[in-house]
Amino acid sequence: MKKSMGIGLILFLICGFMVFAAGSSDKERIQITYSFWGTPDEAKEVQTVADRFNRQQDRIQVTVRQIPRDTYEATLTTMAVSGTMPDCGILAEGVILQFANDGLLADVSGMYGANESKPLDSLAFRSPDKKIVAYSVANEILLLYYNRGMFDKAGIAYPPASANNAWTWDQFVDAARRLTVDSAGRNPGQAGFDRSRIVQYGAMVDTLNWQLEVWVLSNGGGFYSPDGKEVWLNRNETIEAIQRVADLHLVHNVAPLSPGLSDDGIQRSIIAGNVAMATGGQWNVGTALHTWRESSPNNDYGVAVLPYMKEKVTINTGGANVVFAQSRNKAAAMEFLKWYAMEENSWGLIESGIWMPVLSKFYTNEADTRKWVNNPAFPPYAEYKSAVVDYAVRYARPTAWYYTPNTASVNNILSSILGPVWTGQQTARAAITNNLTALRNAHAGR
Repeated sequence: MKKSMGIGLILFLICGFMVFAAGSSDKERIQITYSFWGTPDEAKEVQTVADRFNRQQDRIQVTVRQIPRDTYEATLTTMAVSGTMPDCGILAEGVILQFANDGLLADVSGMYGANESKPLDSLAFRSPDKKIVAYSVANEILLLYYNRGMFDKAGIAYPPASANNAWTWDQFVDAARRLTVDSAGRNPGQAGFDRSRIVQYGAMVDTLNWQLEVWVLSNGGGFYSPDGKEVWLNRNETIEAIQRVADLHLVHNVAPLSPGLSDDGIQRSIIAGNVAMATGGQWNVGTALHTWRESSPNNDYGVAVLPYMKEKVTINTGGANVVFAQSRNKAAAMEFLKWYAMEENSWGLIESGIWMPVLSKFYTNEADTRKWVNNPAFPPYAEYKSAVVDYAVRYARPTAWYYTPNTASVNNILSSILGPVWTGQQTARAAITNNLTALRNAHAGR
């Protein structure tokens, strides 16, 4: 009896010590909070990632905080006033530099060492004083997708996967014209062609406001000056590029009306089966096209580089994790975000084709590239590597929200004023000129 009680006492003391030690360990850890928005499923995934980080080391303890998407930025702003912001969290692209300008983001330029594989330079958000305040958690670029069967039937060579052989805009329009047919099998320009009875369009260029920037840049213009200080929407090169996109539908009759109000261009074109080629983000490989291809042996698509007007260019984007300036544990927050950015923590999204990696090694080291690209969810390796991987390294430019604030406000105005341009009720020049003051005020944050 006494022996039993002695063992029990020993076990009790050992267990008590272990609990005390664990409690002390957790208490001694640096405590940081990570904020995010998302669905319940996404919340579980974020919690799983944080739990894994907490288990893998014994110095930092991460607590996640979910905030509703529709009040996310407003909640963070309120917390900033009261000095209760989280240590780190995710932000949408369009508000990152607004937060930076308000002094709410920390400089993360030193997150990666000189000899480390760090995110591509085009994925860095830079404050006006050129400090890096965030890196995108995923890379996305714009591409040209096409229906192989439609090209084969028309006897037209596929769009080039290599930027060295990229189509000019005129070559793109010519191919689109030959791929557009009405119910009688006639192409635009042929006698008797009926634009009201088109059964297959040759092309569709997504007119989402931020995606229009790629054509403006390709034509030698820009939404803003390179330093982000001036609105360039009224420059001739900018206006001409926007009008050329509108004229695909209005003048050339090779594209359906696309009002630029929803991010479902590939679904409305390639997947709907009524368009031979369409522009879209790389994420469509994983979100839509793989499932579409698997659903029928007649569904097959390819990827190509974008056509160009004057310069070969694509644009990249991606939401970012940030360290908030109020954090008292910035180094620990950066350590967590750096770990979070490692591809193995989001490999399912990368492997499915929804995300592209951010680290440079996946674009410059063949073994890492093959680990990413060599899988059945993607188009053929050589095609995808040329049209996506190599293209992203050589020709991707940061979307405007990487270097100038208030782009979300400007884009909202663009969505409104360009509506009549797509329908032909107004020219691009008139729409922009008549609303230039409002666009400039939005850019200035007024």
